[in-house]
Amino acid sequence: MGKGPGLYTEIGKKARDLLYKDYQTDQKFTLTTSSPTGVSITSAGTKKGDLFLADVNTQLKSRNVTTDIKVDTSSNLFTTITVDEPAPGLKAIFGFRVPDQRSGKIELQYLHEYAGISSSIGLTANPIVNFSGVLGTNVLALGTDISFDTKTGNFTKCNVGFSFTNADLIASLALNEKGDSVNASYYHIVNPSTNTVVGAEVTHSFSTNVNTITVGTQHALDPSTTIKARVNNAGKVSALIQHEWRPKSLFTISGEVDTKSIDKSPKVGLALALKP
Repeated sequence: MGKGPGLYTEIGKKARDLLYKDYQTDQKFTLTTSSPTGVSITSAGTKKGDLFLADVNTQLKSRNVTTDIKVDTSSNLFTTITVDEPAPGLKAIFGFRVPDQRSGKIELQYLHEYAGISSSIGLTANPIVNFSGVLGTNVLALGTDISFDTKTGNFTKCNVGFSFTNADLIASLALNEKGDSVNASYYHIVNPSTNTVVGAEVTHSFSTNVNTITVGTQHALDPSTTIKARVNNAGKVSALIQHEWRPKSLFTISGEVDTKSIDKSPKVGLALALKP
């Protein structure tokens, strides 16, 4: 476990990654190349049905400054500049998108032994201001995540979360959507030597009185191969197998079956990430 409670986005993240990360029903290819001077180029292509999406991301690193420039097939240009440690524990992030002149945003993150703070503001005449803060330790943490629209004078987001962490178990509870929904998650390491993990997430919406329950697990067949599976109360069952055939180069096959509509064909996704 690291020092400090971390940022608000880390509350429940382990369970979310277990249940949702790397599952997909599309075909995706990613190639990353890098140079000794600190320049890396990542080309990615995704086929979604009859639609093909692609982007190229160039990353330049110079001391504590990282610049990411991404161009996609819709002719959008995304630029993010990250400055690590301009002061102890501080990170500054500036991002914008061309041709959207209202997309500029500045974000500051601060990590302390007993706190984690993130604040951002849009670079417009009437910006949306975001603030999240977490107090506690690497064992117990309590935080909030809010957004305020200065144009309308309304809070567009107001969430509160709590997490408990020990060596092999992480539990979290969050009240989201201005109190309209509650989310609880559980992540448990059963066997560290085989990376065997189980987890669950339960969400209840007060306005619709609908519950969403997802349960999942993962297990390492060997140091390079991992299998994962999940099922939810809507009857959808998913599984994947991921093989790291060389460091940071991954091949993933995933599939999903709707048990309430057996007549429908299963969805299959493939992902290949190469990093020479």
